[in-house]
Amino acid sequence: MNERLTPNNIAAIGNELAIAWSDGRETYISFESLRRSCPCAACCGEPDALGNVLAPEVQYQPASFELRSWNLIGGYAIQPMWGDGHATGLYNFTYLRKLAP
Repeated sequence: MNERLTPNNIAAIGNELAIAWSDGRETYISFESLRRSCPCAACCGEPDALGNVLAPEVQYQPASFELRSWNLIGGYAIQPMWGDGHATGLYNFTYLRKLAP
């Protein structure tokens, strides 16, 4: 049986989100990379009734890459709050792990 991958610890260090995972691995994701990879509909778009996705053009400013805080959502995701007020992205743990270089 595979153990579910979860973060043991999450911390903002400098301009990166550091995550210590339950499998012993540590990953570091820059705030800019994290913000540009936001999976929410406002950033990625959402399908219309025919399944077509029109991705919006997101305008970033310096505050867009300032991580103010984050909430843990259940046992499966984090929700970052950015300096520009954006806070609708839910990053599930699998997605966070894939974002790490």
